[in-house]
Amino acid sequence: MKRFHVHVGVADLDASVAFYSGLFGAAPSVTKPDYAKWMLDDPRINFAISQKCGATKGVEHLGVQVEDAAELAEVYGRLQAANAPVMEEGATTCCYAQSEKSWIADPDGVVWEAFLTVGDSTDYGKNPDFAGLASGNAAATACCAPQIEAPARASPASSCC
Repeated sequence: MKRFHVHVGVADLDASVAFYSGLFGAAPSVTKPDYAKWMLDDPRINFAISQKCGATKGVEHLGVQVEDAAELAEVYGRLQAANAPVMEEGATTCCYAQSEKSWIADPDGVVWEAFLTVGDSTDYGKNPDFAGLASGNAAATACCAPQIEAPARASPASSCC
């Protein structure tokens, strides 16, 4: 069964751990000096936060976490069908975990990952180089997200939600 993934950059890890622990009614399943993760079943989500110097605060990226290689192949097929450049990262270390993953960006630059976690890591991991993935509003300093530049945007004529 797949699990929705959200990764949020925060300014104060301790304050955010306290807030989200209260919101979710549970302590994080993983805590590190710069990272925390909740693996919740209700709702079924992998919710992670991190505090990195200079990183953008707020939603860094979204994703779909799978439980086995068959589900990963299914989700990879969906990435290919989305008709956007896909970065197949393969085996990597990210967010204190060993994973197999690929990345894609939606038309507005929101970065999504599809991944299968295969083990823990004592190392946070590195940001991959995804310069050709897409352009949009994804944070260039996100924990594991593609390093992409956001294009200059004109001011909207009117505000919207």
